[in-house]
Amino acid sequence: MEFNVIIEKGEDGYLISEVVELPGCHTQGKTMDELLENTAEAISLYLKATGQESVKETFIGIQKIRV
Repeated sequence: MEFNVIIEKGEDGYLISEVVELPGCHTQGKTMDELLENTAEAISLYLKATGQESVKETFIGIQKIRV
């Protein structure tokens, strides 16, 4: 399964990920490698805890707009 992940940098310097298709599924890491590893683990734990075997894909995309 593939998931869309939004990654932001927190005020404390940590990277934060949010899995778009899984409400409330987020984690953090000091480096991108650590963040991606933690995110994969968070997804697995989320799916196991909720008993989900599939996910509806409703995410369309992110667009930057300059004003």
